[in-house]
Amino acid sequence: MSNNDVALMAHLMRRAGFGATRTELEAYAEKGYESVVDDLVHPERGTPIDEDILERYFGGEGAYVGIWVYRMLNSRCPLQEKMALFWHHVFATGLGKNQHILASSDQIDMLRRVGMGKMRDILLELSKDPAMIFWLDNNENLKGEPNENYGRELLELFSLGVGNYSEDDIKNCALAFTGWTFGQPIPLYPHGYYSPPFLFDEEVHDDCEKTFLGHTGHLNGDDIINIIVEQPACAKFISRHLYNFFVADEPQVPSWNVTPPQDPDAIETLSNAFMESDGHLAHVLEVLFNSDFFKEAQFKKVKSPTELVLGIVKLTATFQSPQPGVAQYAGATQLMGQKLLDPPTVEGWHTGKEWIDGGLLTSRVNFAVREVSDASKPGIQDLISRLKDNGDSVSPEEFVDKCLDYVGPLPVGDTTRQYLTEFAEASGELNLGDDDAAEESQERVVSMLQLIVASREYQLG
Repeated sequence: MSNNDVALMAHLMRRAGFGATRTELEAYAEKGYESVVDDLVHPERGTPIDEDILERYFGGEGAYVGIWVYRMLNSRCPLQEKMALFWHHVFATGLGKNQHILASSDQIDMLRRVGMGKMRDILLELSKDPAMIFWLDNNENLKGEPNENYGRELLELFSLGVGNYSEDDIKNCALAFTGWTFGQPIPLYPHGYYSPPFLFDEEVHDDCEKTFLGHTGHLNGDDIINIIVEQPACAKFISRHLYNFFVADEPQVPSWNVTPPQDPDAIETLSNAFMESDGHLAHVLEVLFNSDFFKEAQFKKVKSPTELVLGIVKLTATFQSPQPGVAQYAGATQLMGQKLLDPPTVEGWHTGKEWIDGGLLTSRVNFAVREVSDASKPGIQDLISRLKDNGDSVSPEEFVDKCLDYVGPLPVGDTTRQYLTEFAEASGELNLGDDDAAEESQERVVSMLQLIVASREYQLG
């Protein structure tokens, strides 16, 4: 097994999941890249997390976010969780407005369930989702009093993009979704949280003749979605979203109608996969992950806060079983600008370099340094054991190389490598065979890891 195999697998697992321990990466590399991709896009083959464990060990309102964090860390179907996060960004729905944590959590469960299926089914489930209905006021979309909020965002941000529909299309789209609403759940006190159900209220549905994207008839919401997913514009828009999330940072979505994609050939490849599979996301993702443009895009994306936080936790190999404290990581992502279940606007989060400013970078670095400060964590102990395998002593150059390899493998620039090497040389060879020096050697390993995770290069994934 070459280091290139491990590096490519690490790239895949950072993008298709939230990272992996070094032991997991080596096992994946032995299995082979295409076989791993095949498993990733077929989550039904994986062993699901024991739902009873989640119910037993997580409680209270914060549990819903904590459970999702635990799933992202430990799911044997990591792409399923990553796609839930992808759609949560695209179909941004905020707890700050709906104030019903179970409705928000139910939406994530829905995205997990259908997020790798056909685009038609995804949009249909989204249109029936109570959190989305309330977020974009479709519960106020009534015959004779249409509300265009959902219809507008469905076209602008969720499926087609600006420039691929008219104002009349928006109006008729909104009319088609009149009466798509939800039932009020049982009051929180004293009953606890109950899910609000989707309801279709025929009395307030406008069954008039409508024209949408050139199709005329007594169209309803189902018809609108069927028309949308047949549009080449839908294939291109979703493909660009996938490229931005999984491959390389693009400009922000509002500029897409005037700013061409940085890799038009890649978008065309993904769009063709979308159209030939009737909008099946699993097929599009398989094409994406097996493409040269994906394999060549290592470290061309700024990690989102969720990717950074969970990648660090994966590195230390902690929280692999339910234990107190996992919900704290949702708080950490919030400090870095990504509050799960509560994106700032209907546009979701701005990505790429906009994840980083002076304050947010400080939060990112402080978190990373703090998480690798304890040498007793399983991942750090594994690194120490691997360093010992090289002999009782390790040269400064080997020390730097082995730590960079373990953390990534992470390529760094000449300036970063120079600083790391100077730090290693300051204390000479790393002596791991001398019991008297064991504590000092472990402290040096921790310090090296802290320098690496604080580097500019580590912000990229």
